[in-house]
Amino acid sequence: MTEARPGWLSRDDLESSRERLPIVYVDAIPVRVDERGVVTSVGLLLRAMPDGSISRAPVSGRVLYGERIRDALVRHLEKDLGPMALPRIPPQPQPFTVAEYFPDPAVSGFHDPRQHAVSLAFVVPVTGDCVPSTDALDLQWMTPEECAGEAVAQEMTGGQDRLLRLALASVGLLP
Repeated sequence: MTEARPGWLSRDDLESSRERLPIVYVDAIPVRVDERGVVTSVGLLLRAMPDGSISRAPVSGRVLYGERIRDALVRHLEKDLGPMALPRIPPQPQPFTVAEYFPDPAVSGFHDPRQHAVSLAFVVPVTGDCVPSTDALDLQWMTPEECAGEAVAQEMTGGQDRLLRLALASVGLLP
């Protein structure tokens, strides 16, 4: 079956591409900030994994052919957090890191069993009401200290706990 939206690959074409090409993604760590711009809380999605386990995760998704990075961020944030999340993304967003996910977890520490993916990772302040999508079980806001803790790291997969710590470090909050 082929998706009707331009920029999407059919399921078969996507699987074939994943075997041959790195796929570009964005990862977004939603945050709440105070009036001085200091991060006060971090939002993580709670998702059911294919193996039946539950995992915490940032907002994440593919960049479509012909899509600007900023537009991909807005699309995924609105899809996962709802249309009233009101993300504050600058006109020319700059990632805090680039994460390379590989099928072999030993290559980079970032792991995606389906593919080689290159993800541009961003910290994104949101000011509106966030309601997780039907793809997520819940959205939980935590303090930066809670996010840096071992309990949260154990609830994340694929090296995304490292990504979260890099995000906290990029805003000066890694304890």
